[in-house]
Amino acid sequence: MARGFGDLEAVVMDCLWMREGATPVREVFEDLRHHREIAYTTVMSTMDNLHRKGWLSRERHGKAYLYWPSLTREQYSAQLMRDALDDGGRSDLVLTHFLEQFSDDESAALRKVLRRLATRKRTR
Repeated sequence: MARGFGDLEAVVMDCLWMREGATPVREVFEDLRHHREIAYTTVMSTMDNLHRKGWLSRERHGKAYLYWPSLTREQYSAQLMRDALDDGGRSDLVLTHFLEQFSDDESAALRKVLRRLATRKRTR
C-alpha cells in the first residue's frame, strides 16, 4: 500500500473512520463543507481515488456508491509503522529509538500485548 494520505484524503478518511458502516459521498461532503469551502465533485473524486488506491471499499447503491474504509484507523497506523520500520535503516535501531519515546503507560501496554501474542503463538 502507498504511504500516507494527502491532506484532503486524510480529512476524508478521518470522516469515514468516525462513522459506522457504509457512507455515501453526499454525507461526507456535508460533513466537510461545514469546516471548509469544498465542491461535491472534489469530495467524490477524492473518495474515488482512495478506492482506486485500495484505502476505501465501495458498493453501488442506486445511482450512488457507498464507501467504507478498507482498514481501521489502527490497522492503517500499524501499516505506517511497518513501512517506517522497513524503510528506516537498521530495524533494531529504529525500534530502540521508537521505544525510548514510550511513556510508562505505553510501555506497560506494550508488555501486555507482547505477553498476549506470546500466549497466542504457543497455543497454535
